Amino acid sequence: MNQGDAHAPLRVALVQFKPRKADLDANLEVIRTTLRDQAPHADLLMFPEASLSGYFLEGGVAEVALTAEALAGALGPSRPGDPDVCLGFYERWRRRLYNSVAYLEPEDGAWKIRHVHRKMFLPTYGVFDEARFVEPGTEVRAFGTRFGRMGMLICEDMWHSLPATVLALAGAELILVASASPARDFGPAGEGRPANLERWDRLAGSVAVEHGVFVAVAQLVGSEGGKLFPGGSVAIGPEGDILARGPLLDAGVTHALLDPKAIDRARDAAPLLSDLEQMLPHVRRALDDATLSSEPAGPDDPGAPVPATQRIPATLGGRGSRPVGDPAFHDPALLAMDMELVERSLVEFIREEVRRRRGFERVVLGVSGGVDSAVSLYLACKALGPENVLGLRLPYRTSSEESLEHARLVLDATGADSRTIDISAPIDAYVEAHEPDVSPLRKGNLMARLRAVILFDQSARVHALPLGTGNKSERLLGYFTWHADDSPPINPLGDLFKVQVWALARHLGVPDVIIDKPATADLVRGVSDEDELGFSYHQADPILHWLVRGYRVEELVEMGFDQPAVALVARRLQSTHWKRELPTVAILSSSAIGEFYLRPVDY
Repeated sequence: MNQGDAHAPLRVALVQFKPRKADLDANLEVIRTTLRDQAPHADLLMFPEASLSGYFLEGGVAEVALTAEALAGALGPSRPGDPDVCLGFYERWRRRLYNSVAYLEPEDGAWKIRHVHRKMFLPTYGVFDEARFVEPGTEVRAFGTRFGRMGMLICEDMWHSLPATVLALAGAELILVASASPARDFGPAGEGRPANLERWDRLAGSVAVEHGVFVAVAQLVGSEGGKLFPGGSVAIGPEGDILARGPLLDAGVTHALLDPKAIDRARDAAPLLSDLEQMLPHVRRALDDATLSSEPAGPDDPGAPVPATQRIPATLGGRGSRPVGDPAFHDPALLAMDMELVERSLVEFIREEVRRRRGFERVVLGVSGGVDSAVSLYLACKALGPENVLGLRLPYRTSSEESLEHARLVLDATGADSRTIDISAPIDAYVEAHEPDVSPLRKGNLMARLRAVILFDQSARVHALPLGTGNKSERLLGYFTWHADDSPPINPLGDLFKVQVWALARHLGVPDVIIDKPATADLVRGVSDEDELGFSYHQADPILHWLVRGYRVEELVEMGFDQPAVALVARRLQSTHWKRELPTVAILSSSAIGEFYLRPVDY
């Protein structure tokens, strides 16, 4: 690593980029502007994975992919003093599509492609389905630059130990990692950051120390269809020290100074890379043996499957493990979260999804007097300002006066605009004229659906986006009216269990009188959620927590959960999957929407 002078520190600028989805022209303009602005301050400008288009594109990848040569041309002319550029994009190469990162150098008034790395490890789990839309790369190589020898990886490439090791063995002294890592797990032990960023610190730090190299990770930022990219880019030195860290949830440029003398110090103190080079022939032979071995595992083999009753389930966020039967499985702290971080993330989510992705300034939501709508109201006011939030009270004649008063209480506390529309007359007119024997359940569903109709009509009147208020417990249990409570296009609470919503409400300062009262949909007078469900949320949420992580009913009973409660919760979970999906459509073509024709909601 040098710049003419072998001892000159390298100035790296990590750009936390927030791309406009699939808008190449707009994103290129921001990239060109950033390049001009940073030219006096950086030798190398590093952008995240998929900076040119956004990450979650599904079938839209083919529409935004371009060749590396086209990318170089799109950056425009280079100027004397411009930095090198490392940029993530979707690439069209040899008539195939790849998730790639290009390293470009300014030369003779243009941009020269020094190297292109194509992502090798394509995640196909959780929120990811990358292998469906792009091909895997098949090479990982170090390359020379005017600043020294480097290597590039993309996101999950770094989560496997071998690619970084190959680059270090090939002489790379700086490993550049372009990443788009959605925020996951907001437990209280996260030091104010999501757990996946902690994992990135550990990964980058261990690679840097093991090989005596610099590691720079540039992270995407922003919200894409509810997937929040938290930023938190990081540069780590060969001695394991964090040289720079990008902000959380914000776009911006973070500068790091990489002093090549640190490599000498690190390798003098711990010549681990030299040791590996000496042992490499033996390691290579062992690797060949491991890949050729096909013997099945025997009963005494440590690789043999572990019986279900001996599994050690991971705790929330994967931050530890406990043996089966440990009472901590029932500990309320199991679902504890860093509420300051949750608040900040959800405020950013509302702001991003309402204004930046969908082009609205305002939201409208139903305010029932319950804790869910109160929390959504508080978050919306923080994100958009109370003047841009319309809260609707939509009572029926049998609605609780307490609920109306509690709705007024939070509307007054937040300063949001409000309106009250009584739905009694239209409901009663329909029932009296057509369905005088309607059941309480059907009548409750009528109320819920009419409230949704009014919510959407009011949103059109004030040109606002409807905001949802349903929580994860209700969604998993199917305890909501289909195409009513679940109809708003964005929902900040949909991945929070009810007990987590209560905790967030206390953090936000929602009045205790609302938090402490029994949960109720207020559709049938005097009937609470617990009356209808047959269990409380305090019982159900820990059970749901384990069920959605793949544990079976019998395993939860082994853990010490009440068998009837587990059976009830599991039955509701398994019988209501249809309520969490779009309507089922008969597939008759090879262009069926949502099956073959795939585009994300914010495309």
